[in-house]
Amino acid sequence: MKGPETTDYAQTCVPVLTSGPDIYDLYTEGDALYGAMLASIAAARSTVRLESYIFDDDEIGRQFSNALDARAQAGIDVRVHFDAAGSLFRGSRRLARRMRESGVQVRRFHRWSWREPLRYNRRNHRKLLVVDGEHAYLGGYNIHRESSATVFGDKRWRDTHVRVCGPLAAQAAGLFDAFWRGDRRWLPTEQLPTSSVLLPNHTRTCRHRLRCVFDQMFGSAAVRVDLTTPYFVPDYRTQHRLIEAARRGVEVRLLVPAKSDVPLARWAARASYAVLLHAGVRIFEYRPRMLHAKTAVVDGSWATIGTANLDYRSFFLNYELNLVSRNPDLCKRLQAQFEEDLAQSREVTAISWPQRPSIERVYEAVGWVARRWL
Repeated sequence: MKGPETTDYAQTCVPVLTSGPDIYDLYTEGDALYGAMLASIAAARSTVRLESYIFDDDEIGRQFSNALDARAQAGIDVRVHFDAAGSLFRGSRRLARRMRESGVQVRRFHRWSWREPLRYNRRNHRKLLVVDGEHAYLGGYNIHRESSATVFGDKRWRDTHVRVCGPLAAQAAGLFDAFWRGDRRWLPTEQLPTSSVLLPNHTRTCRHRLRCVFDQMFGSAAVRVDLTTPYFVPDYRTQHRLIEAARRGVEVRLLVPAKSDVPLARWAARASYAVLLHAGVRIFEYRPRMLHAKTAVVDGSWATIGTANLDYRSFFLNYELNLVSRNPDLCKRLQAQFEEDLAQSREVTAISWPQRPSIERVYEAVGWVARRWL
């Protein structure tokens, strides 16, 4: 009798997914997410693995460092990996020193080196917590006060994170441990048929894997593509796939922030509006606060959530990690969140766009020139 087919998804650029019954917890409020993460850390029995692009020495960061210190002092194997550039000027050295004194193993990724200055341009942009290899949290949330309503109030960032359990959490633990030991293109070699997988953007068989996944999903979309990204600076191929989809009748909706924490990235994004609008892509700018979520839903049956933006840096330079899924419930919930965010956004139209002030066109030109470095 023939056994279940397996997918060697380390060798396949775009994994084949089924429509399975996996269970996920979705978080769109920082306080709820941080509470769940801290509870998981407090309950850890053997290991805690944490990656974050930003780990601030503020009200939120100190809650996490105190929780990690306590588990390390209790004999738990606690490892923290945060990005040296992302956490620069945020008290990260002071935070790391305190955690090390408690027994936490701490690394700062790609600190400045005069011997290897070019490596500083490649950052670890992943945000991942894995506890006991059984629970994993992944998405756009950094560890800082800007994502907390309690601390930052109504102007807190709008973001999205997901919690997974079981085999996916074990997969996340493997990805963390491989990265920790310096194997930054590691993937499990064999995977049973599943509705979801975790994908880094650099693997041994594909240097731009997430870009390839987006490329195929945009190219195969039949009805709708809904994208949420804080930094939309696509390469030509990705932008062309969206334009092709719109021209063949697919409804393509792009949701970006009206105000950005990186103005140059916003200018670069707006430099591509005209060609997208002309092709029929619908563009919406989220107005209430900074939008930092990184999600996509295609035809209501395929979704991704993770750390990757739709920009050059995420596709070609940084280390990223996304969950890609055909789980019906996750797709439905991400679709519902997209519609909720859309209701608080303003659409940019082909009629209104040419009427913007001339000075904005100058800013857009500057952003377009700098787009590959954002």
